[in-house]
Amino acid sequence: MYTIKFICEKLNGKPLMSNDLSSKISELVYDSRKVNNPDESLFFALKATRDGHDFIPDAYAKGIRNFVISNPVAFLGDKKDVNVIQVHNVLQFMQELVTYHREQFHYPIIGITGSNGKSIVKAWLFQLLIPEKKVYQSPKSYNSQLGVALSLWNLGPQYDLALIEAGISEPGEMDALQKMIQPNIGVFTNIGVAHSQNFETKQQKLTEKLKLFKDVEVLVAGSEYLSKDLIDPKIKLVSWGKSDTDQIQLIQEETFNQVSKLKIKIGELICICQVPFTDRASIENVMSCIAVMYFLGYDAETIVERIQALKPLEMRLQLKKGVNHCSIIDDSYSNDLASLKISLEFLHQQNQHSQKSLILSEMEGLMESDKLQQKLKDLLNNSQLQKFIWVGQDFEWLKDLGINSIQQFSNTEEFLSHLTELNFHDESILIKGARKFQFERIVQRLALRSHGTVLEINLNAITNNLMVYRSLIPRNVKLMAMVKAFSYGSGSFEVANLLQFSKVDYLTVAFADEGVELRTAGITLPIMVLSPDRDTFQSLVQHNLEPEVYSMDFLEEFIDFLKEQNIKDFKIHLKLDTGMHRLGLFPSEIEAVIERLRNQDQVRVQSFFTHLVASGDPKQDEFTAYQISTYQEAAAKLEAGLGYKFIQHVANTSAIVRWPQAHLDMVRLGIGLYGVDMDKNLPNLEQVSSLKTTVTQIKELPAGETVGYDRKGVLHRDSKIATVKIGYADGYSRRFGNSVGKMQINGNLASTVGNICMDMCMLDVTGQDVQVGDEVLVFPNLMQASQDIGTIPYELLVNISSRVKRVYYYE
Repeated sequence: MYTIKFICEKLNGKPLMSNDLSSKISELVYDSRKVNNPDESLFFALKATRDGHDFIPDAYAKGIRNFVISNPVAFLGDKKDVNVIQVHNVLQFMQELVTYHREQFHYPIIGITGSNGKSIVKAWLFQLLIPEKKVYQSPKSYNSQLGVALSLWNLGPQYDLALIEAGISEPGEMDALQKMIQPNIGVFTNIGVAHSQNFETKQQKLTEKLKLFKDVEVLVAGSEYLSKDLIDPKIKLVSWGKSDTDQIQLIQEETFNQVSKLKIKIGELICICQVPFTDRASIENVMSCIAVMYFLGYDAETIVERIQALKPLEMRLQLKKGVNHCSIIDDSYSNDLASLKISLEFLHQQNQHSQKSLILSEMEGLMESDKLQQKLKDLLNNSQLQKFIWVGQDFEWLKDLGINSIQQFSNTEEFLSHLTELNFHDESILIKGARKFQFERIVQRLALRSHGTVLEINLNAITNNLMVYRSLIPRNVKLMAMVKAFSYGSGSFEVANLLQFSKVDYLTVAFADEGVELRTAGITLPIMVLSPDRDTFQSLVQHNLEPEVYSMDFLEEFIDFLKEQNIKDFKIHLKLDTGMHRLGLFPSEIEAVIERLRNQDQVRVQSFFTHLVASGDPKQDEFTAYQISTYQEAAAKLEAGLGYKFIQHVANTSAIVRWPQAHLDMVRLGIGLYGVDMDKNLPNLEQVSSLKTTVTQIKELPAGETVGYDRKGVLHRDSKIATVKIGYADGYSRRFGNSVGKMQINGNLASTVGNICMDMCMLDVTGQDVQVGDEVLVFPNLMQASQDIGTIPYELLVNISSRVKRVYYYE
C-alpha cells in the first residue's frame, strides 16, 4: 500500500491540489460505477471513447478523494478535501505506478501471449501448479494496456508465482505491456488471424508479440509457430510439437468418445495421457502446459497425472435464468479476490432482483494471509449482499460480516443436501468457487434446464460495438439504442440493463408491453415506444413511456386522454414521414401540428425525427440527402412555431457511419449494436450472438435411402447423417432444408438433408469425425445464411424462438 506522497515522489507526479498526502492507496479505479473502497481509491481520469474527467463528479459522490488527471477539472476547483495529481498521460502514469509495484516482487512471472488460447493456458496452469505453489493469475481476459495494469496491481508477497496474459491488437502495444509484466518465463500459444487487419503481414504481428519475451530466461512455444532463429540466442526455447527435436513431442494421437489418447515424449520418457478434448486448439493448449511443467522441474508421472485431471473450462462469466424466478451468475470455474471483485461488479449491474446473494467457496492461500482475509471481508461488506453462503472450513472469522443472512456448509455435498430448505426465490445469485469444489453441480441444480439448443449472447461484444459507434459521433451527441423485438432476439432486459450501465441516453422499443417489461425489471432510462396504440395509453403514463406520435388523429386522442387524467407536459416524439411511407406525419401537416400543440399543455415535444430508408446504399445517396434536407426544413419550422428546442434525430445505424452531417442531437443505433454490419464498413464490430445446438444421433445410411418428411432428402451415396436438436419451432426456417442450410461441427461445414422438422433437422456429415453430443454452430456466417434464403440478418435473429434458452456471458 502506497501513500499519495510516495506515489508523487517515486513517479514525479505533480500534486496540483493536496489535502492529505499521507492518504493510503490500495485500489486503482477508472470507472466511477465500480467503486468498492473509496477511502483508499485513486481515480484515474482515462481518455478513451469517453473522457474520464467527465465522471470525476460521480467518483467524488461515491466518496473518492484522490484523483489523477491530465486536464484541469472545474468541479474540483473549490474542493478542499481532495488530492489531485496532474500528469501528461493518465494511462502511462498508471502503468508506471504498476511497473514500480511489480518490481517489488522477485518470484517468477510467466507471461502468456498468442492469438488464441491465452486465458485457457493461464487457467489450466493455475490448476496444475496450485497443489504446491501459491499462484496468482490475472483475472478473466485482462490482457490489454489497462487490463494488465489492473492485474499486476494485485500482486502481493503471499504468492510464489504469477500468471499474466498479454494481448495486442495493433503495432506498438507490446512494449508497454512488457515493461509492466517483465516476465521471467514466456509462453507463446500460437499465431492466428485475430487482429490481422491491423498488421501488414503475419510476420509483423509475430514480431510484435515476441517483444513480450525480450528478457525472459525461457520461452515455451510450439515448433510449428516459432523456431529458434526467431528469438534471442540467450533465451532457452522449450518447444513442443510432432518433431523428434521437440522437448515435448506428440508422437501419436487417437480420439474416441470426446476423449483424446496422446502418446507423448516428455524429455526422454514416453508417456500415455488421456484428456477430455478432441479439438486441435485444446490439444495445443495441453502441450503448452506440459512444456511449462517440464521446465519447472515436474516429473513425467506428476505431469501426466495432473494433465489427465484437467476438465474443459467455461472461461467466461455467464448469466442464466434460474429456478423460482432467480437469475444465476455462473462464475464457478475459478476463485480469487481479483476475479471475485469483477464478478460482484457484474452482480450489481443486474437489476432484475433487489435481493443479491453470493455462494462462495474457500480460496487457495486465504487462511495463510491475514491481509487477504481482511481484503475479502472489506469486499463482502461493501457489496450490499442480502445473503452470503460460505462453502468450506474456517468460517469463524467471517461471522461478523454486516450481511443479514450468513450460512456455512463444509462442502458442496452438504450444501446440495440442504438446497431445498435454502429457499432461493426471486433473487440474483452469484456462484463463485474454486475448481475442486465442483460448483458446476450447484449451477446445474439452480439453473433452468434447456432442450439442448441455446443462444449465447456475448455482453462484451455489445459493449465493444457500442464503443465503436460512440467513437464515430461527437461527445455532445446523444445515443438512442434500439431494444425492440426482444433486442433483435438477444433478450430485452439483459441487454437493456447493460446499456443502462453503459450510460446510453435513450432506449427504444416497438410496443408498450416491451417498455412495461423493462420498467418492471428496473430499467430507469427514458424509453420511446415506436408503435403505441390507443389501448396502451394507461400503460404509457403509468410506466413513463414516451410514445411516438405519427398522426394527427393519434395526437388528438392522446391529448384528450391526458386531459381526462389531468396530466401535463407528457413527453412525446413526433415522427416525420420523409419517404419511408410507413408511419409518420407528412411535411405538409407540420403547420397543423404546430397549431394544435400551441393550444394545449398536455404534451411537450421531446424529440422530432424521421427514418432514412436507404442510408447505407450509395446508389440512394441523392434520396437520402433529400430526406435529410426535408427533415431539417420541417424541424426549423416546428421549432420556430413551438418556441422551444427539442431533440432532433435522423441517423440510423448506417447513417452513423456514412452520414456524419446527419448526427444532429442524437443518433439511433440498431442492428449494428448486435454486431451486424450491413454496409461492411466497420471491421471492429464483434458478433454478439451464437445459436448453438447438439448432435442427438448419428446414422450410417446406404445410397438410395431417403431422409425426413416427404422423402425429400434422397441420398446419392453411402452417407453419415447426424440429427441435431433444432427445428422450425426454434426459429430455424424450413427454407434452410434440402442442402440450403449449412451448420458447423468441429470446424467443418455440414449441409441439411431433407425437410426441416419442427424440433430437429438432419445434416450430412459424411467423411467427418462427428460424435453424439458434439456442439453445432447453427449460423457459422449470419450474413451468408440470410442471403441463402433471400432475407436479411434481422429476420434470422428475431425469429429465434423464446423457447431457446438465452445464456449471457461476460469474458
